[in-house]
Amino acid sequence: MISNAIARRYAKALVQLGAEEGAVDRFGVELGQFTALLDGNVDLASVLKSPAYRIEAKREILRDVLAKLNLSGTVSNFLQVLLDRGRIGFTPQITHSYAVFADELSGIVRPVLTSAFPLDDAQVEGMKSALAKATGKRVELSAQVDSALIGGVVTKIGDKVFDGSVRTQLNRIQDILQKG
Repeated sequence: MISNAIARRYAKALVQLGAEEGAVDRFGVELGQFTALLDGNVDLASVLKSPAYRIEAKREILRDVLAKLNLSGTVSNFLQVLLDRGRIGFTPQITHSYAVFADELSGIVRPVLTSAFPLDDAQVEGMKSALAKATGKRVELSAQVDSALIGGVVTKIGDKVFDGSVRTQLNRIQDILQKG
């Protein structure tokens, strides 16, 4: 839980810097590139996180990596601050939190729509416009299929779930019948 609070604090600071420089999207892409590099290179991530290596050696390695990635000065400095403060291991959580804050700033919501059967384009667009009207934000909808729902849809927006599935309705009826 503490790591999430730390990640959110750093992500929010970087989003604010990005907003000031007009580079919120660019910073997000660059942060994502660095996170993907760490995810793909376990040895590099281990060296940067390890207390066994001197900070000067880790700074040198990070400088070389950042030069090859050709990141902006702000993101490079941000990553160096993370290294200096022993927070480089929080980069995946920071990247996730950054995307959430950047979406809030841009007025974007990214709901996940799960249905029992594949929806056609018109149905997806209808749900998208209804969600845009309800939230007052630009909607980037992700649709998926889960046949266990039996029928209906489940929409998840952030931490809120709107469950209109037949499976949930049947479970409610079963609970009512069991309770008498």
